Amino acid sequence: MSGNWVVGITGASGAIYGVRLCQVMLDQGLSVHLIVTDAGWRVLHDELDWNVSKRQDMLQEHFGGRTGSFNYHPIADIGATVASGSFRTKGMVVIPCSMGTLSGIAHGSSDNLLERTADVMLKEGRKLILVPRETPLHAIHLENMLNLSRMGVRMLPAMPAFYNRPRSIDEMVDFLVGKVLDSMDIEHSLYRRWGDNNEQPRP
Repeated sequence: MSGNWVVGITGASGAIYGVRLCQVMLDQGLSVHLIVTDAGWRVLHDELDWNVSKRQDMLQEHFGGRTGSFNYHPIADIGATVASGSFRTKGMVVIPCSMGTLSGIAHGSSDNLLERTADVMLKEGRKLILVPRETPLHAIHLENMLNLSRMGVRMLPAMPAFYNRPRSIDEMVDFLVGKVLDSMDIEHSLYRRWGDNNEQPRP
């Protein structure tokens, strides 16, 4: 499971998914390279009460002191290591992924470090997993997702499941993050799988 992974957090609702994914990966000793868009920082403030005027303090509070290696790259740092195909990574997850960012990736605009890094994943043939969080979806959203899917990008919408009878928001978050980790081929125990111990989900 060793190697570098890039995680992007954008301005779509659901910043908690990206935060939780980074924490789980770091607790497993993985190397995380985080990119947050300007709108992503706004959502971290609005949904999770992060003090975004003290970004480094917030990053240290939520991601510091864990087993893995944590690296933060400002969105405007187009010269960051992750912007180059020569920097080896296992892949990238954009969680949550706004429709604006998805469109930028689909059209190869590379207007910021997150979009450029996603473009690197595509050109180098590495894993790229997008977690769109929007509803309802119109035709342009769907066409962009279809085009990326045809290029091998994994689309994993932020849709909760209820067959495992979640009892809290944390359990719903862990289910979605667990599905992302499955797509990354990373072992975890965030949720009980259907059929585990020959039992159905708890009543």
